[in-house]
Amino acid sequence: MLKINQLHKSYPIGDSSLHVLKGIDLQVEEGEMVAIMGSSGSGKSTLLNIIGMLDEADSGDYILDGLPIKDLTEKKAAVYRNKFLGFIFQSFNLINYKNALENVALPLYYQGMKRKERQERAMFHLEKVGLADWANHLPKELSGGQNQRVAIARALAANPKLLLADEPTGALDTKTSYEIMAFIQKLNDEGKTILMVTHEEDIANMCKRIVRLRDGIIMEDKKIEQVRAEQYV
Repeated sequence: MLKINQLHKSYPIGDSSLHVLKGIDLQVEEGEMVAIMGSSGSGKSTLLNIIGMLDEADSGDYILDGLPIKDLTEKKAAVYRNKFLGFIFQSFNLINYKNALENVALPLYYQGMKRKERQERAMFHLEKVGLADWANHLPKELSGGQNQRVAIARALAANPKLLLADEPTGALDTKTSYEIMAFIQKLNDEGKTILMVTHEEDIANMCKRIVRLRDGIIMEDKKIEQVRAEQYV
């Protein structure tokens, strides 16, 4: 599914540079649920941005679903993101003046899907996250947990190969966090591949594998016995 080999990334700072990723090797198989952990400055967000094609490595190989990801134009990167990836963010990143249905349908608009079909697909995914009755509500009319469910529905709408979650529970209280994780685990049980950045140990333990970064290097990569979130809901 995802193969990364000897990935390096630096950013210029004045007359020098900051070496953020220092030869990352990472492989994620289809159906895995992987947590990426590390303190601030460890490189986890940079790694996620490169995997999400929001940034590009200086050197190394990145292959997604058999396709080399390298030297992409912004237009090509956008096409690949829409084709392969679904994003879930800490701050939800919903459009405030669009209702839940319109937010979920947005990736399908960029795929060129006809209006009726994308509305049907969006409603299907809102039903999947239990929010069909809230389809016409704006983000400000929804709770944090509901907004994150809308964001998950949007991420799923285009049927991505890989779900990228950046601190998906970071803006939620503990109970709501576990409810969201129970739903994300269910998606993984159904076969969806999930890569999640988190700084919360209890959330990481709800994945099946933890990759720990420190100073741009993978210090630990191990499979774990997954804690099921539904037992806390």
